[in-house]
Amino acid sequence: MNRRAFSLRVVVGAAGLAALAVPGLALASARAPVEGTDYKKLETPLPEARTGRVEVIEFFWYGCPHCYAFEPTIEPWIAKLPADVNFHRVPAVFSARWATHAQVYFTWETLGLVDAMHAKTFDRFHKQDKPIDSEADMLAFAKESGLDVAKVKAAWEGFVVNTKMTQARHLTEAYGIDSVPTIGIHGRFTTAPSLDGADCLGATDTLIAQLRRIA
Repeated sequence: MNRRAFSLRVVVGAAGLAALAVPGLALASARAPVEGTDYKKLETPLPEARTGRVEVIEFFWYGCPHCYAFEPTIEPWIAKLPADVNFHRVPAVFSARWATHAQVYFTWETLGLVDAMHAKTFDRFHKQDKPIDSEADMLAFAKESGLDVAKVKAAWEGFVVNTKMTQARHLTEAYGIDSVPTIGIHGRFTTAPSLDGADCLGATDTLIAQLRRIA
């Protein structure tokens, strides 16, 4: 979903994948990924975190139908990532409404409820057509889901979520994100299923393999 038009054609390249000859990475492109076609290089790389792990981020928005459609593709890929890849999600923040939706995700993350509530939240937006656009919406959803509403409210309004929101804004800008879903790779590259003909997860696998030596 483009930050300007809020509409972006998505091509999820499931075809043409081949096994990567690196332990732990399940998929890669049948051809080497091409810069500008399969991925983009950041003009200014982000400061490197010497953690021994390759950092991979999925930038998304709960309101984005393309992100919702991407979930069945990316979830099994995430499950097969090796231990030296640190994958996490970051809700992109382009506007006040997107910030509210980011607050939803970070509330779940703070409470350790992402596994239980992430897919349900996407379903609420897209299957039920009931977006969470306010604290009242969030607390109603928490109640419907059998959660402790007081704990959800405390997290929603708390320091940890506010700090995560600030970090999300910074990362959205630092990676130059202008559409979602987009994959950010180790502060060096981005790729997305919207790139024409791109196998973004295969490209990500290949870039991870290249980055192992500097992580």
